[in-house]
Amino acid sequence: MSKHNTRTTTGLLFLGMIAAAPMAFAQSTTPTTQQTPTQSATGAAEQQRQQSGASGQGMGWADLDTDGNGSISRTEAQAHSALSSVFATADADGDGELTADEYRTFIQNQQQGGAAQD
Repeated sequence: MSKHNTRTTTGLLFLGMIAAAPMAFAQSTTPTTQQTPTQSATGAAEQQRQQSGASGQGMGWADLDTDGNGSISRTEAQAHSALSSVFATADADGDGELTADEYRTFIQNQQQGGAAQD
């Protein structure tokens, strides 16, 4: 009987340690230097730009629309490799300017398996 109690106690202790291990790893440390929110946001944006590299991944509409006219020209789209490769298809009216509506329609068509929308 004593052996059985020892095994049960040891087993429960072991299970308790396993259950508590993730909580020990989840604890965070306090950074040694504090940054203002502006500094950390700027740093994150700069890091994202560096990581995205020449492919343009991670860029938003406003980042690509360098002239601020609300649409993306073929030249502006070249900063984003994926957008550049589908620009002609996404530019539904073929005017060389991709509007947000044209892009939205293109994405919806792609999500529906390329089916045309009226």
